Amino acid sequence: MRPSNLLSILDREFTSTRDGHHTPVMLWGPPGVGKSQMVAQVGLRHAVPVVDIRLSQMEPTDLRGIPFRVDGLVEWAIPAMLPDARRHGEAGILFLDEITSAVPTVSAAAYQLILDRRLGAYQVPDGWAIFAAGNRQGDRGVTYSMPAPLANRFSHFEVEVHLDDWVSWAYVSGIDERIIAFLRFRPELLFDFDPAHNPAAFPSPRSWEFAHRALRKFGDQPSLLGDALQACVGPAAAIELRAFMDNLDNLPDIDAIICGEAVAVPRETDLQYAVASALVGRAMRARDSADESRVYGHILDYALKFPQREMGVMLVSDMQRAVGRKLFSLPQFGNWAKHVADVMLFDM
Repeated sequence: MRPSNLLSILDREFTSTRDGHHTPVMLWGPPGVGKSQMVAQVGLRHAVPVVDIRLSQMEPTDLRGIPFRVDGLVEWAIPAMLPDARRHGEAGILFLDEITSAVPTVSAAAYQLILDRRLGAYQVPDGWAIFAAGNRQGDRGVTYSMPAPLANRFSHFEVEVHLDDWVSWAYVSGIDERIIAFLRFRPELLFDFDPAHNPAAFPSPRSWEFAHRALRKFGDQPSLLGDALQACVGPAAAIELRAFMDNLDNLPDIDAIICGEAVAVPRETDLQYAVASALVGRAMRARDSADESRVYGHILDYALKFPQREMGVMLVSDMQRAVGRKLFSLPQFGNWAKHVADVMLFDM
């Protein structure tokens, strides 16, 4: 399932705790596709804490607690890491990450916690959702087969790598527009992991964020930048990204486009992707400013110039996801929509 749809499901599962309809959710997927980040996003959206418990790093007693004697009876000290309404709040998310990497004795200790929302005398607060995530057995991580009794305690969703969803996240998160443009140009490199070779560094949504950080740190040191990018996304993807960025010297004047001047669309496809990404970035920076409508209008006018109308559709679609529906009220949008009506109908 694509991340945007999964986020909606996680949102609804969190709010369903209020009505007692919550079902624990298990997210499956290869490393680096954003499973943990989606759970963190839900926590941020609802302004609630996320208690992240890595079962792969625990012993059964870490979860069950330590026994101690009281009046001739054995009681259990509740681990401080488990959600507590007084310490953590009435609502939140209990996130059991790397659950498929937990040894069977630890995952068995989690059975009661996940299904019954309790562990011995401990009770998960009513306002807390339970989410879990793990890698599949074919992903070359340290994984155990999930026992049927544990699997039957979850609703299961597999995380799909989806470029449009990643691009929407990347613009909002301030990811370097050159990386966004490159992945629009080479979408198959958003996630390129071959378990048979088990590379140390490979392209993934997570490692492209690392590449963005490398550009920020080493962009002014060309002798180091290449090695830094390879350390993030692997040699092949890093070399392609460097070649793509080197060609951006031929990019048309973005300021002139924003001002409504007559600027030709570059012939090269990679530069067209780069122009489109740069214009979406400029639209986001103009959002809620006095020049907002003027900037949006000039970008829409430029979208009409692409020789392949699908490129203009991509530009406007990305811009709409980034700045919202106010785009639809501009007269330039109506002109653009008429120009690409048959393309939009075909895509639908």
